[in-house]
Amino acid sequence: MPSRDNAAVVAREWIAKAENDLKNATHTLKLGADGPVDTVCFHAQQCVEKYVKAFLVASEIAFPKTHDVETLVGLMPKHARVSLTVEQQRRLTDYATVMRYPGPYNPVKLSEAKEAVRLARLVRREIRKCLEAKPLF
Repeated sequence: MPSRDNAAVVAREWIAKAENDLKNATHTLKLGADGPVDTVCFHAQQCVEKYVKAFLVASEIAFPKTHDVETLVGLMPKHARVSLTVEQQRRLTDYATVMRYPGPYNPVKLSEAKEAVRLARLVRREIRKCLEAKPLF
């Protein structure tokens, strides 16, 4: 965990990485059904994960090395938790773990990729609102 003085710097670094993931997901989504929609979902998950980690760093809350969105959201104070259902959190986690590799699962549909990006934008908006009171931006 970074020092209190360094927490804002590290949180901004997480946010910068999250923004890059959201840009990647958004631009790749423009390819439509012919594009790699599983990659869109992966980057949407990464955006969510990194925004939650930015919040945790800024709040000086230690977290394990994990891609599990449910675990990370569970570390957030209840008043600040993002409004993702447990099902949405688990699905996002699958994009970074299970679906990132070949395996026995149904292919990702374009509608699912659009929903993943929508959720990433929702988390982005909610976390940024929580962080407005902290000197990060």
